[in-house]
Amino acid sequence: MRKGMLGRKIGMTQVFDEQGKAVPVTVIEAGPCTVVNIRTLERDGYTALQLGHEEVRGEKLNRPLRGQFTKAKVKPQRFLREIRVEAEDLKEFAVGQEIKVDVFSPGDYVDVRGISKGKGFAGGIKRHGMHRGPMKHGSKYHRRPGSLGAKGPARVFKGRKLPGRMGGEAVTVQHLRVVQVDPARNLLLLRGAVPGPRVGLILIRDSLR
Repeated sequence: MRKGMLGRKIGMTQVFDEQGKAVPVTVIEAGPCTVVNIRTLERDGYTALQLGHEEVRGEKLNRPLRGQFTKAKVKPQRFLREIRVEAEDLKEFAVGQEIKVDVFSPGDYVDVRGISKGKGFAGGIKRHGMHRGPMKHGSKYHRRPGSLGAKGPARVFKGRKLPGRMGGEAVTVQHLRVVQVDPARNLLLLRGAVPGPRVGLILIRDSLR
């Protein structure tokens, strides 16, 4: 059964393993998450769990969302995300059930998805890793994007790498090892870095690799 939950990125630190080596880890406050809805193949055409994270006052939500939580008899949640599960695993979940961080164990591998840090407008060198031109006195080409293609089409094709807004995109980092699990404080320590700023929303799933 594939596992998953929502959390917030706290920051990075380091811990020491059995050999005394420093291991860089990202601390995530994972869950607890509440099952708000269960998607079934007969009704929705696919199987998934709708998870809510972080309780919030009902006045903060619009009327359709409030109605959804009222129907499920679940306290209003700030975030709602769906996690695909197999049809045979749905019987292990119920609406209103709470999922905690102890579903993961040290040594597990997970995929983490978040929104990367927004860096504003950036040039081609910073945004795409392009090479710059000669910096000597006679050159008039330093950090510009270069040719935009052939003259014949008289337009720029979609996908051309150009300056523009950088960051603020959904990024998934795969195959991160769970170093420690602290159920008392809902903390999950993952080896390496995960996308997004501090307190950014994170989606954690079992690794596909």
